[in-house]
Amino acid sequence: MSIDLHSQYDKIYRYCYIRVQNREKAEDLTQETFLRFLEKPQYHNKNKDLQYLYTIAGNLCIDEYRKKTTDELPEELPDNSCNEETILNSAVLSTALEKLSDEDREIILLRYVNEEPVGVISRLYNISRFALNRRIKNILEFLRNEFEREDFK
Repeated sequence: MSIDLHSQYDKIYRYCYIRVQNREKAEDLTQETFLRFLEKPQYHNKNKDLQYLYTIAGNLCIDEYRKKTTDELPEELPDNSCNEETILNSAVLSTALEKLSDEDREIILLRYVNEEPVGVISRLYNISRFALNRRIKNILEFLRNEFEREDFK
């Protein structure tokens, strides 16, 4: 096995958590990801183990999303005295991220949340580093424009 599974656990967990927005489900999906990875050693390839892990995790998150039912809102919202600007920025970011394609959202997640190097991500998506850098630049420009547009409303 060419990757250190212990060092990848937190990254796969964050990836799952951002996709399912539920801590317990993300933990379950992360564990299931590693179980499936370890059950199929014939699919391990020294250069593609990380890609295989993210593929498994992505498929499990999609399966979870498909069986997700609509949750009812609580009668009363908790009284959080959070900073209003932080909440607004978070809402703007969430809205902007939802406007991205699934693949673009995952690229940003992998690059900036999981801090994966450009080389790793380019191999995951089978595109050149140059093309990936250009794509990331375009995505970030789109997100900046969304923030600017929301600031003036």
